[in-house]
Amino acid sequence: MANQQKKVSDAVIKRLPRYFRYLADLKENNVLRISSKALSEKMGFTASQIRQDLSCFGGFGQQGYGYNVESLYNELRKILGVDKTYGIIIIGAGNLGQAIANHGKFEKRGYFLKGIFDVSKDLIGNKINGIEIMPIDKLSGFIKANHIDIAVLTVPRNVTGKVADDIVEMGIKGIWNFSAMDLKVPDDVVVENVHLSDSIMVLGYKIKNN
Repeated sequence: MANQQKKVSDAVIKRLPRYFRYLADLKENNVLRISSKALSEKMGFTASQIRQDLSCFGGFGQQGYGYNVESLYNELRKILGVDKTYGIIIIGAGNLGQAIANHGKFEKRGYFLKGIFDVSKDLIGNKINGIEIMPIDKLSGFIKANHIDIAVLTVPRNVTGKVADDIVEMGIKGIWNFSAMDLKVPDDVVVENVHLSDSIMVLGYKIKNN
């Protein structure tokens, strides 16, 4: 599976969580099976696109039957890594960091927030979602003492590169980067850049050209 996944395009990978969400809804509504056509009507993708996307990971559907909802849901859990658990820290406890810390659905997907860090004396010692904000100088020891897989960066642009370099040195292998800078990291470190301003500009373009 690992060698196969390397050949899958980013566009397909970015669609997988959406498939997963729709299948979760179908499961909750006790839907046992669904055709690619019926799934396409719910999601707005073509049936052909859905079949092509899912075929990147194996043959999940049966002609004349469609997809077994629970079986496909479980397969996507494995593909997306949702069948495992991950330890998370947030670096930067401003408004965005607090909003992420208060988001209630990460644990449902296996992502557990273990620590929050900041440099502001006004924030250190406060609690967000029951977790005390710690000073940045405790970061290295915390990462060593706890099983941390992912660091969420919500820090100012001018310190993003330095913070990223430091946490890579500390052993972090996954970075969810909300700072306005694309990061360059070693090949064995995975980065997902989330630029909110880019997203809203794309929305503006679509409104203008609709």
